[in-house]
Amino acid sequence: MDQSEKIQVDDLSTQESVSPIPERKTWRQRLAFLKDPAFLKVLFLGQLLSLCITGTNVTTTELANKYNVNAPTMQTFLVYACLAIVYNAYAIYKRGIKGWLLQFWRRGIYYFILGFVDVEGNYFVVKSFQYTSMLSAMLLDCWSTPVCMILSYFFLKVRYRWVQFLGVFIALCGLGMLVASDVITGKNYDAVDPVRGDLFCLLGATFYGISNVGEEFMARKHPLYEVIGMFTFFATFINLVQMMIFERSQFATLVGQPEAVGMIVVYTVCMFVLYSLAPVLFRWGSALLYNLSLLTSDFYGLIFGLGLFGYQVTVMYPFAYVVVILGIAIYYIFPNPTPPMGTFDKDKMEQERRELFGLPTQDEEQPQTVSS
Repeated sequence: MDQSEKIQVDDLSTQESVSPIPERKTWRQRLAFLKDPAFLKVLFLGQLLSLCITGTNVTTTELANKYNVNAPTMQTFLVYACLAIVYNAYAIYKRGIKGWLLQFWRRGIYYFILGFVDVEGNYFVVKSFQYTSMLSAMLLDCWSTPVCMILSYFFLKVRYRWVQFLGVFIALCGLGMLVASDVITGKNYDAVDPVRGDLFCLLGATFYGISNVGEEFMARKHPLYEVIGMFTFFATFINLVQMMIFERSQFATLVGQPEAVGMIVVYTVCMFVLYSLAPVLFRWGSALLYNLSLLTSDFYGLIFGLGLFGYQVTVMYPFAYVVVILGIAIYYIFPNPTPPMGTFDKDKMEQERRELFGLPTQDEEQPQTVSS
């Protein structure tokens, strides 16, 4: 081998030893997710759930202002009862009585805690509006978003990028613009007991965050009909006990007011859709993305409020709506971070079914090779 051939061989070996530098993605490549069907599904579902939240807010406001009904526990009892009946009936159809009872035996304590947290989250947030101002309640209710992020980081081991923190911050800024617009239009009202109301709202938002992350954790490990049916089963009885203790007198306010009963029915339908589809968004995205999506509910509330409550539109509203959507899009620039446990798929469904019924797993069914 002459000297020139030796130099060429050395150059080739040097090039092979050096790892290639990865190409940096362009902004067009990073923004390609805007056309991704997965992102569009998450965005659409999130806004549908935001409309459901708007429906619950509008009916609750109408019940309090027009019909003098202030009973958060009574309102949600019918929701939990309907969810428990529908999804537990489907669970029995899918798994039989034995499988349904095994769910209680093996995971009942977790669903009891989840049901209790969800009931109290609904109770304290709705109750806070009776004591604090709308401005404070709307701002403090956003505490559920950072609670979701913190709990997901520590308990679900989700790791976020700095761009995703920026997206959350921008979305919250958009909500701040909505609240500022509410103050300008005079939608705020004086606080009766701001300290109590603010504490109630913070406590309720914390319960919401815990409930969302806990529900996401269970939805990634078990079928949705089990998750929804089980925790609403316990929530129904917890809600019933709490209603009998604190809100027995509220039943009299519904006598002779069929319109109020109709409002509760509309509230129940909205909440039924919300509780049925929220776990789907937890799987497609995350509990954090769910909370970010709900930030647009105040904008939709304005649309209903124009005719029902005489609200006025300011220039901030459309800009604030765009800012919230922009924050969600920025959060989604990088792939949505998921917990190491992954999501619920066919393989995990079969493995979960075998573990529930005490059957051998697929690995255990593999024949063991006998060494000669």
